[in-house]
Amino acid sequence: MKRRKFIKTVGTSTLLLSGGSLFLSCDGQVYEISEDELKTWANSAFKRFTEVWDFNDFWKRGNTCDACLVFMDALHQRWPDEPFVKEMQVSVTGILKDNLAFFKRFDPGSLWADDFGWWGLMALNARKHLLRVGENALADEYLKISTELCWEYKKKNAYDQTDTAQPVPHGCRNGDANGDSKGVKNTVTNVLLFLLSSKIYRLSLRESIADREKYLEMAYLQWQWFDNWFQLNEYEYLKKMSESAALVQERPMAFFEGSDYQEKIHPPWAKGWVWTGDQGMLVAALVDMLAVKNELSDWISTHNIDPGFDPDNFDVKVRSLIKVIGNGIKMALVGNSDDIIREAPCLSSFGPAHGNDYLAGRGIMMRYLGAKEVAPLLDIDLSDNFIATAKAIWITRDKENNQFQPEFSEVENDRNYIQQFRNLWGIADDVLTWDLHKMKEQNKYGVCQSVGLDALGAVLRLFN
Repeated sequence: MKRRKFIKTVGTSTLLLSGGSLFLSCDGQVYEISEDELKTWANSAFKRFTEVWDFNDFWKRGNTCDACLVFMDALHQRWPDEPFVKEMQVSVTGILKDNLAFFKRFDPGSLWADDFGWWGLMALNARKHLLRVGENALADEYLKISTELCWEYKKKNAYDQTDTAQPVPHGCRNGDANGDSKGVKNTVTNVLLFLLSSKIYRLSLRESIADREKYLEMAYLQWQWFDNWFQLNEYEYLKKMSESAALVQERPMAFFEGSDYQEKIHPPWAKGWVWTGDQGMLVAALVDMLAVKNELSDWISTHNIDPGFDPDNFDVKVRSLIKVIGNGIKMALVGNSDDIIREAPCLSSFGPAHGNDYLAGRGIMMRYLGAKEVAPLLDIDLSDNFIATAKAIWITRDKENNQFQPEFSEVENDRNYIQQFRNLWGIADDVLTWDLHKMKEQNKYGVCQSVGLDALGAVLRLFN
């Protein structure tokens, strides 16, 4: 009989190490992955990534490389002294050098507001990697990208400084930086500004970053925008499936005379649209706000921003939101038939208009929900879902080159999931595959590979 060593408890799950294999025991099910298996997956997935990452699409390239950086961080935490990990770190440094030149080629005015959010977040993780490998000058360049370029552009060109918008003022528009299009105040551009602000501020508590309070102020303003919307239950921006489970929709909509929230384009909107990526990023931003609760309270008090602010009430409200969204994810974005994390069956995500933009959502959600400080705050355990999803992505890959695919679950289970989602959400589209015929092949390969890296990274972090 193999000797088993208790490692730790993750939520309701128990991790055991036995004979070189890692076992996750969860709800009576046992999921096994050997360390050798994980190394094979990681090596093969990363090798393919190095063949497909270099494509010419600004936001997708930023997000795809962010997936790689978070994956590499998890890999380094697991096996810091392994030669293959060190070799991969060298490759990532080369990718970041090329990406810097790529970023500088673009006229910022031609880009959309959310583009800067994706690159700003990626730049913070790039800095972390580069400092680890001793590339300090390059790390400083990426910090400038995050703070002086990306954050400043979003604040200057996308944040609504007026207080006239109805029913909720302010927020961030997803227009172009030149201002030719105001764009729409959808979830992704608002949560990107929220998360980028909170992460830069948290970094400023450890490093010397000038004028750091402006990042805390913007994080707080974005928190207020979301919080104000969530209190307007009649619009169901935070749509509940039960008292303890909800998901945030793709954008807030309010149809009444004088409302500023009726835009059905940029991109085309449909009732009930919800996207996985938004859920993960919003939870991450809320976790950040809990981490800086004391600093936020001091700042509010010092500047007399909100005399009625109560840090204890704030703590309770934010923790409750994290749990409600976590329960919504477990209930509505995981297939009951196979435990695999799904994209909500909304044609607006899968369809020909912007399917190529929303393809990365499941990976983005796993990237943030797999973070070590997030899991203890969720009211659910996603460990088995990370493993089931990673296994499905691996099994359905192109075995000739280890290219991951946009669909990686069985059709019959997908049909069951659509009905599961419809029963909970009240609306669903009978959509089983991503319409990517307008997406360049190299872009598709890069994005699909990034989803796999996100899933593998989430599994690796279970065991760190």
